[in-house]
Amino acid sequence: MTSTLSLQLAEFVETTLWADIPANVRHEARRALLNYFAVSLAGCSDPDVIKAATLFARFNAGGNAHVIGRDETMDMLNAASLNAMSANVFDYDDTHMPTILHPTAPVAAALFALAESRVISGEQLLLAFVLGVEVECRLAMAISPEHYRRGWHITATCGVFGAAAAVGKVLGLSATQLVWAFGSASAQASGLVETLGSAAKSVGVGNAARNGVLSALLAQDGFAGPDQPLEGERGFLRVFGEQPRFDEISAGLGERWALLANTYKPWPCGVVLNPVIEACLHVSRERDWALDDITRIELTGHPLLRQRTDRPDIQRGRQSQVSAQHAVSVSLARGKAGLAEFSDAAVSDPNLRALYARLHFIDDACYRVESVQVRICFHNREPLTHVIDVSLGSLGAPLSDRFLEDKVRELATFGGSGCTPEPLIEAVWALEQSIDAGALMRLASR
Repeated sequence: MTSTLSLQLAEFVETTLWADIPANVRHEARRALLNYFAVSLAGCSDPDVIKAATLFARFNAGGNAHVIGRDETMDMLNAASLNAMSANVFDYDDTHMPTILHPTAPVAAALFALAESRVISGEQLLLAFVLGVEVECRLAMAISPEHYRRGWHITATCGVFGAAAAVGKVLGLSATQLVWAFGSASAQASGLVETLGSAAKSVGVGNAARNGVLSALLAQDGFAGPDQPLEGERGFLRVFGEQPRFDEISAGLGERWALLANTYKPWPCGVVLNPVIEACLHVSRERDWALDDITRIELTGHPLLRQRTDRPDIQRGRQSQVSAQHAVSVSLARGKAGLAEFSDAAVSDPNLRALYARLHFIDDACYRVESVQVRICFHNREPLTHVIDVSLGSLGAPLSDRFLEDKVRELATFGGSGCTPEPLIEAVWALEQSIDAGALMRLASR
């Protein structure tokens, strides 16, 4: 195979060693996995995840791969899909800020499913995880923001490549085999933004994990693909992007790491709503006004805020996770914004819905995605204004390790998983020294 961009990326995956990974990237990998288990434990009892698990059981090929927060085991492909869906269903997963891709769910779900079919050390899994995230995020960088703007759900479309690369690394695939895996992944890359606010969104993320595993296993068995699945004339980058920037894939490989641009959410909603919620919670803390007194609520922020979250006609909790109207109303009214505040019951609250129509967006491209100004006007008093320059959970104000640990504790209880969080938390931090990475799945199951 002649040298191509696809082969260059594959050679990077094949040859990179754990010793090549900087200490801060290693630590961020563990933080990402801690957040992954937290949000998966929250989603394990979601009604739509239960429906999927019940259906998948009918086609279960048998196996010992655990489903997070549940008591059944499944074959590798079904377990990978379900665990990625569970991590993504509440929009509580991590976010690679340059692309708004949620990188961990498809890659971690694929790797842990594999880790229960063979003994994989913690160091092996962490290395493969770092490389899988690197692959999917670099592909996303090459086609962002046009790719998302055209309606492709970037976590699903790029996540399948990250999962394939990560599993391929653990399987010891050659660079040529990894290119074949990218070819099979490219044939299965799909997911639409139109599905956001519905359970169908998580099907795409689940498929990214499942199909990434499948692509790597096929390549291991000699299932060939095109020489240029990424950059070819009709390859992934040119078909899914408008003017792909190939240098985003090749420049700085091994020097610039995608995980260092990864963030974690303090609230279960679209990432652009984080500063909105933070501002509204601040305003609500010393409330000496009634909701009925509000005449107008103005959100001034990046145009992406309106484009992604102007949803006043929602009917379900799933939709509320990407609705500014709901996020503002529930944060002001209840002074909190946990999973219970983004439920079907919260959406049906008439006191909250009465505020939806009073919300108005003001687009200002000078604002960053992690900043916002909230201005609340009243009948008989001066307006209240609060500005968030750098929202909690962003790169400028990252969540602490302790915050992520508490997130595991809280969401393990919320999801009714039966999982005891402390041993799981300790095992994630100690994963680098583990001789059996699959043991984490047994700690995370019911």
